[in-house]
Amino acid sequence: MSRHRYCLFTVVLLAIIFMLSASVSAGTDIPQVSACYSHTVGLKSDGTVVAVGWNDEGQRDVGSWSDIIQVAAGREHTAGLGSNGTVVAVGSNDGQCDVGAWTDIIQISADWANTVGLKSDGTVEAVGSNLYGQCNVGSWSDMIQVTAGGFHTVGVKSNGTVVAVGDNTSGQLNVGGWTDIIQVAAGHSHTVGLKSNGTVVAVGLNDNGQCDVSSWSDMIQVTAGQYHTVGLKSDGTLVAVGYNIYGQCNVGDWTDIVQVTAGLYHTVGLKSDGSVVGVGSNDDGQCDLSDWRLSPSGNDDGGGGCFIETVFP
Repeated sequence: MSRHRYCLFTVVLLAIIFMLSASVSAGTDIPQVSACYSHTVGLKSDGTVVAVGWNDEGQRDVGSWSDIIQVAAGREHTAGLGSNGTVVAVGSNDGQCDVGAWTDIIQISADWANTVGLKSDGTVEAVGSNLYGQCNVGSWSDMIQVTAGGFHTVGVKSNGTVVAVGDNTSGQLNVGGWTDIIQVAAGHSHTVGLKSNGTVVAVGLNDNGQCDVSSWSDMIQVTAGQYHTVGLKSDGTLVAVGYNIYGQCNVGDWTDIVQVTAGLYHTVGLKSDGSVVGVGSNDDGQCDLSDWRLSPSGNDDGGGGCFIETVFP
């Protein structure tokens, strides 16, 4: 592995290690954004949470949360990981918010109607809709990252291989041959994997070109929306492919990005100064982010730093 590629691998590996040690942290100085259906959630560097967008099910009712180290936005719910390894959730609840008994969690992910949690021992918890078996993760072990898709769940093992359960109508579970993976992202019907050399692989529905990532290189993070895929390069710029009728792929001029997240029809990026940018559908105000400052370098409360997304849909 070249020196440059080794540096890329190290950046993302350190992000994973951070999450693995998060449950013993007294708090967080690492801001973060998470987007799903039509709302966007922001984790401030003081451990509090903000949200904009659709709130018909109370998925934005996060104003009382504190001491949070990670957030995950689902279709109509939001989950937050506390520094003590417990999880809170608000919004629509057909079981996806039943996380009150979880402990020793180090990473969470949420999507359509389910929530997934990675424990410090490498095992996985899941609640919510299980129509396609997307919550059948009880046998998983030795995991370092999990992500929830529309109706499927994907996990990365410590040896760089990938496992997946749930709906496979479009081949989104066909990840058994993947190796050297350090991060995965799941869309509605496709799955994306980031390799340690900075290249990207994808399987599943490709009707809008959301899996056309074979030419990508120098990537340090990938995220998958409903029908689009976005990649963050080591120089802080972005590339995107897939459905773009709302302009959710119009990120080519963004710079200085340290983390990116994709929702249904919108894309949100966190900049190194703690400010946040968004493009795409804004019917519910999910891109009303111009006044967000998630870290003190952006003139807000708390600590500082950046986060590589190894954990969000």
